[in-house]
Amino acid sequence: MNLEALSNFNLVALHGGFGKASRASGRSKATLSRQVMELEESLGVRLLERGSHSLRLTEEGAALFRRTAGPLSEITEIGREVGAGIARPSGLLRISAPLLFSHVALGRLAADYRHAFPDVRLEITAEDRFVDLVEDGYDLVIRINPRPSSDLVGRCFLRDQMLVVGSPTLARPALVAAVGTATRVPAAVLTTMAEGSVWQMADELEGLTLIPDPVLRLSSILMVRDAVRAGAGAGLLPLSMIADDLAAGVLVSWGRVSHRGVEAWILHASRRLASSKVTSFIQFLCDAFPNGGWPDGDRRT
Repeated sequence: MNLEALSNFNLVALHGGFGKASRASGRSKATLSRQVMELEESLGVRLLERGSHSLRLTEEGAALFRRTAGPLSEITEIGREVGAGIARPSGLLRISAPLLFSHVALGRLAADYRHAFPDVRLEITAEDRFVDLVEDGYDLVIRINPRPSSDLVGRCFLRDQMLVVGSPTLARPALVAAVGTATRVPAAVLTTMAEGSVWQMADELEGLTLIPDPVLRLSSILMVRDAVRAGAGAGLLPLSMIADDLAAGVLVSWGRVSHRGVEAWILHASRRLASSKVTSFIQFLCDAFPNGGWPDGDRRT
């Protein structure tokens, strides 16, 4: 496949016509038309339906544009950087990140990154939905405990522990009576918690199994923390989020769960070229969390 012809086809598809593509690129309409026709002949399919005053993408043309526009733009960007000897990151960098991490850390980190790399325009979306980097147009995504994937690569930049905690007024299960048995406890949980979930305890409560009885199901972990603070029930929360509450006696730790840790990863699509703006943000984020933990005195609650 002729990459120049493909690039010109994407240019026409993006601008919706040969005239607009010609004005945007400085290439003649005749050249654009000829190369699109050559691409159609090489593929054996019609990519554009041409009318007297307009054109539209065929189904095959829309599929080709959807699958190639992103990678081609990245190849072009890398080519400009290499050809011009530019090492400084620049351009728009779109990131999807979980709500909690976004609210407690990313505002400050984004400002610090912007000071270090003023030519990059950051666009960060705080959301807990599962995004497709290519389809949704993101350069990077931050995920908690991501499943292994052949489509994504990246680095773990933060590790945390999960603790079962309750308010001081909530009775903690007795270890002696409960070892080897399952004890039901009132709990505030996330709406995403699977039915039948249990908390297998470690450390001094090793051998104790807690069955959370969801008296509250909440969509945000911040809501879970506040409900547990108010005495609604026990909750499973990350240590970094509740360290100050534990130190102040607002919450009491029942112990660490044995089967769950927390890892935060920064990921990008493995089939896409990693531009300097992508690699610079990954390194910046990893440097912000030395040794995979929050900097001393910098836990956010």
